[in-house]
Amino acid sequence: MAETSTVDQLMHQIAEQYATLSRQLKLIANYVEQHRTSLMLERISDIAEHCEVQPSAIVRFAKHFGFSGFSEMQAVFRDAYTAQAIPSQNYQQRIRKLIAAKPTPLTSGAMAREFIDASRSGLDELLNGMDDAQFEAAVKLLLKADNIYVIGVRRSFPIASYIVYALQHTNKRVHLLSGLGGMFREQIRSVGKNDVVIAISFTPYGKETQACVRLAHQRQAKSLVITDSQLSPLARHASVLLTVKEGSAFAFRSLTNAMCLCQALFIALAYRLELNVEETTTVDDYDE
Repeated sequence: MAETSTVDQLMHQIAEQYATLSRQLKLIANYVEQHRTSLMLERISDIAEHCEVQPSAIVRFAKHFGFSGFSEMQAVFRDAYTAQAIPSQNYQQRIRKLIAAKPTPLTSGAMAREFIDASRSGLDELLNGMDDAQFEAAVKLLLKADNIYVIGVRRSFPIASYIVYALQHTNKRVHLLSGLGGMFREQIRSVGKNDVVIAISFTPYGKETQACVRLAHQRQAKSLVITDSQLSPLARHASVLLTVKEGSAFAFRSLTNAMCLCQALFIALAYRLELNVEETTTVDDYDE
């Protein structure tokens, strides 16, 4: 058995070596990262077909990380995910069967139930994969920050907007990098080494978000990255990395997991700051 004996250890090695891998091995690495909970159920030929490589490349990938072959690497995922992967696999099969079995279009209510069920399944995965050490590091990072800059574009923008709203209940100076007028660079130009940039981005990863993280790194600021993979291009300059994968149905990904993670992050920070955060307050006759 390879020295890499757990999924977390393997994914850490893959992330460390990702930049030096060949194009084919990078494709396989991305597939492994995105399908870790179902990898032990898949045949090597199916993985090779999905990655558009030969099966021998899958074997080469496994050997690169110290395994005798694909079966030994697959056993690591089987040991880690057997218990929790079966419900997930059944859910995916149920979605496919539901669509294929219905001769007539689904009702709106049925579609809503399926999407809610997918979101609930995603929350279970978020809970099972929670990295307490990284979450604690994220809270400490925000606790020490002089300024907090937040960026999330397109699909990630609602999440960025929410965490800015929440953080404005603290005494932290919080800045939303909205890019109004295309001015991302101008909005982040004052970032410094005592500041933190919260960058939220999921595949295919916003170029604007990547640029802001690179600039923050150049200015010696810290970055709290919330993304869907350790292999995300944002991970390279992350001071703290929180990974979150969303449930999906009908080819549409929810925002449930990321929103829940950000709410939990704020609550943990508020607790550390000993804040008394009320659900509703009235300011100048306006309710929040």
